[in-house]
Amino acid sequence: MSLLELFSVPFMQRALIAAFLVGIAAPAVGTYIVQRRLALMGDGIGHVAVTGVAIGLWTQTSPTWTAVVVAIAGAVVIEVVRERGHAEGDVALAMLFYGGLAGGVFVTGLAGTGASRLQEFLFGSILTISVDDLLVTMALSVVLILICVGLSPQLFAVSQDPDYAKVAGLPVRFYSILVAVLAALSVVIAMRTVGLLLVSALMVVPVAIVQQLTRSFRMTLLGAMGAGLVASVGGLVLAAALSRTGANVQPGPSIVLVALAGFFLVWPIGAWLRRRRALVAPFPETSPEENPVDEAHPHHHGEKCGHVAVEHGDHVDYIHDGHRHAAHVGAEGEHYDEH
Repeated sequence: MSLLELFSVPFMQRALIAAFLVGIAAPAVGTYIVQRRLALMGDGIGHVAVTGVAIGLWTQTSPTWTAVVVAIAGAVVIEVVRERGHAEGDVALAMLFYGGLAGGVFVTGLAGTGASRLQEFLFGSILTISVDDLLVTMALSVVLILICVGLSPQLFAVSQDPDYAKVAGLPVRFYSILVAVLAALSVVIAMRTVGLLLVSALMVVPVAIVQQLTRSFRMTLLGAMGAGLVASVGGLVLAAALSRTGANVQPGPSIVLVALAGFFLVWPIGAWLRRRRALVAPFPETSPEENPVDEAHPHHHGEKCGHVAVEHGDHVDYIHDGHRHAAHVGAEGEHYDEH
């Protein structure tokens, strides 16, 4: 069977659609995660989501929806702990991450489904995605993309400088929790594509690729979505091509490896661009601003004096060399200064 014939099979078509959407949505959320210097947040949420998947298997309901609920709850807890900034915050997050992973494996054992069923979510199984799962992936991906692009000014302000955003009147806590919830949804939609243990790579690596070449946030956001799309579809095509040779390669690891290969190919170009910018303009060119001079006041200035003087009756106040001076006019017209 040729490669084109392979993609004419319904399950490969569903896998291609899922890879297309997840490849765009996951890096879109990852752009804000990287901007907040929380590149490993997706990895932590993925650990927590394992418990949600296990609960779905145990209760014989949809693992996707139970993973959504647990992942969102875990993301909110992570954001609250991070915001408070306690010294023991890292320890609490570590306990949450590993507790989520251990709890998922434990509950899966109670369900009697075995580790093989859980492995589909840990390392991805895009080829077995059902029509219902595809519809959920499509709906959540569209929501993520619309929010990430439509609210990009607000989300960027909160991610880049929360203090400035707060002064500007933005509800910083709301948008911070929104980013955490978006990360949780991104983890859930990508768990069937690359798996919960590799989902952070699809969120972060495309952003790192584009950051080597761009300098603006908007170009980074759009470029990361494009790089994620190429990596996701390219990894799926690579896995399908290798399967024709008899190899049993999962698309999830292939997608991550294609993304990493893209980073290592682009990194030398980024290093050259940064060096070139530094050689062209090693220091920013600034022109000193000239202070306006009030020629009406009676104080005689030196050659390098350019301060503004304000008259107050028999004296003039002015600032010079960082000090406040008062120039008094005597009866004979002479001038003398007081610091």
